[in-house]
Amino acid sequence: MSLDLSRPLVYLITAGDCEAANYPTQSKRIIEGAKRAADAGVDLFQIREKQLSADLLFEITQRVAEVFRRSQTRLLVNDRLDIALTAGAGGVHLTSASAPVKMIREHSPEGFLIGASCHSVNDVVEARRDGADFALFGPVFASPGKGNGVGLNALNKACGSEIPVLGIGGIDASNYRDVLDAGTAGFAAIRSLNDADSMRRIMEGLGR
Repeated sequence: MSLDLSRPLVYLITAGDCEAANYPTQSKRIIEGAKRAADAGVDLFQIREKQLSADLLFEITQRVAEVFRRSQTRLLVNDRLDIALTAGAGGVHLTSASAPVKMIREHSPEGFLIGASCHSVNDVVEARRDGADFALFGPVFASPGKGNGVGLNALNKACGSEIPVLGIGGIDASNYRDVLDAGTAGFAAIRSLNDADSMRRIMEGLGR
């Protein structure tokens, strides 16, 4: 299944604070967030929980996949192709520390989504060449842990490549329109889309 580019793509990334010690409570929050995302019409939902063991990551991925089974929301897993395929996710997101996009594409079924983190125009060009379905480009704005943003001009230049580009980094209800106006196919966020009120404002602003 390819991406629906007829409307801006909204991409929610989980907060990354789930670990073995808090798994019962934090996994419940992830499930609740997945249900909100499906109801709101979020297009892509990425599980980015690096502190979880493979067993727990598999379990939460299975549970979220079940939430999305009757919705249009596509589920991706950060980095772990094996868990994505076996737990029922529809794609993976890859960073510079992940296996190469080309290798993951060679081992993925038809219709499986691959997203790639990109920080330069060259990164975006390489992601397209190697078989990624879309690029996450940023950080666009200043964001905790990511430093200063690259800005909207750099984002606009990245969008000149023949691959859907989504902005990421510091995007919220006050600036997502600027990101879309830069030529992106959509945007990704952690904080603003995991907060129920903020997500509601964004989705209502998009007419969903």
